[in-house]
Amino acid sequence: MRRVCFLLQVRRERIDEYRERHAAVWPEMLDALSAAGWRNYSLFLREDGLLVGYLETDDFGAALRAMAETEVNARWQAEMAPFFETPGGARPDEAMRPLAEVFHLD
Repeated sequence: MRRVCFLLQVRRERIDEYRERHAAVWPEMLDALSAAGWRNYSLFLREDGLLVGYLETDDFGAALRAMAETEVNARWQAEMAPFFETPGGARPDEAMRPLAEVFHLD
């Protein structure tokens, strides 16, 4: 099992709407994430728009690829893209770069 943490930046003017959208994530999106191997997935949002994501998975690359193959993810990413400041206009799921884990306590 691998622990994955990543950072993204939500546009300040979209923070409230971003919170609202995540209070009602589509059930088919939740099912797709689970089927793709995303476990214990959390998002944390700071008041300036810094988004910290955390998940556990057996293989992060495989989990990303599995999601990329789903129709629901394509729809979700298209709707979420305007919320983010991403390099080169990348989709949020393409801009996620895992941070290096330097310590863990069980």
